[in-house]
Amino acid sequence: MDDLAHYSALERLRDGGLLEIRALRPEDRDGLLWAIDHASEQSLYRRFFGARRHFSDTEVAVFLNVDFENQVALVAVADEAGEARIAGGGRYVVTRPGQAEVAFTVIDAFQGRGVGAVLMRHVIAIARRRGLGELIAEVLPDNAPMLKLFERCDLPLRRRREGSVIHVSLQLPGAAPP
Repeated sequence: MDDLAHYSALERLRDGGLLEIRALRPEDRDGLLWAIDHASEQSLYRRFFGARRHFSDTEVAVFLNVDFENQVALVAVADEAGEARIAGGGRYVVTRPGQAEVAFTVIDAFQGRGVGAVLMRHVIAIARRRGLGELIAEVLPDNAPMLKLFERCDLPLRRRREGSVIHVSLQLPGAAPP
């Protein structure tokens, strides 16, 4: 797990489908753009807290160029009609020592199959191995699937509403020291 830029694992979804969880790479640009094109307005709104359909080249580069030290980005790759497609993604960005902010997106056609739970499990395992003790997120109140995903992690969870968002904090007992 020391070379996270080459991270890869195979997982089975609830419906039996096969999924590769792997590190996001700069050459995933076309796959990332495909995923954005195939996400609903609601899914994009829930992820970016605003109506986003297009991203600048600079924004796409920021998503793709991950250092795997202060930020980790994983994608879930599934077979769709014989082509490998990005079904979702999860990432964290270290905000201070021991703490990182997480974010997840699952493309609509793959929602409800367990993609988010698989991504969450891998992100948590990596965060623990990296010595993080807390994962935080801001979630829109109407994003019930994301809130349920956090609740199902079986980790100590704190939630508080502040304005138009819910702040979520997951404690990671057993994290390895950095």
